Amino acid sequence: MITSLSIHELMDYTSRQLNHFYPDNRPVDLRTQEAQVRRALDRLEHCFNQCSLKHYFDGEQSHFNHLYSDHYVMYVWYLANTIWKDGGDRNICNKLYYLNKSMHGLDCMFDTQLPDIFLVFHGVGTMLGKGSYSDYFVVLQGCTIGMNKGKYPVLGRGVALTAHSSLIGDCLVGDLVTIANHTSVMDTHIPARTVLFTNSAGAVEAKPSQNSYAQTFFNRPIVP
Repeated sequence: MITSLSIHELMDYTSRQLNHFYPDNRPVDLRTQEAQVRRALDRLEHCFNQCSLKHYFDGEQSHFNHLYSDHYVMYVWYLANTIWKDGGDRNICNKLYYLNKSMHGLDCMFDTQLPDIFLVFHGVGTMLGKGSYSDYFVVLQGCTIGMNKGKYPVLGRGVALTAHSSLIGDCLVGDLVTIANHTSVMDTHIPARTVLFTNSAGAVEAKPSQNSYAQTFFNRPIVP
């Protein structure tokens, strides 16, 4: 993967951000977490290698630019999740979670079980709760995956939430489902290859569709 900073520059850069935002006399030095940083970048590379967008994957190599916020938001989440999976310093995990919330407006805890392959675009105001996620998940700004009566949504492969949409509660969502802008769904089972949208009367409608909006962003079929 081609990166805009070397790994040591990146560790120092993120450490300085954490220590600037959260000066609690418990300074972070991510050079002590180098193995986790390398694994987080490996996970990011695996994800970006699936992308059809040239500034993620140019056909030969993936790219990570620390100054492109849609790249950096994912790196920060992968790093927090990797440190958490390793049983690492919870203080660092909490600060990385808070950094994503402060800088990018993304509310997604480090122990949320996001899939190996997912994309967050313009993620301000998006909250991803502890649902069950599958690969090729795509989410845009202002979206919510949330709980109702103790139950979270279960998502198939290639589910896309477009701007200001939500899935709440006991939703079983099939493969290649798209939730259109400003559409909220609660406690509803959605068959595969469906688009849900809000009509002019404010009611949610469903129509069949062979491909999810998510397929736009990946360079191989989501469901062979």
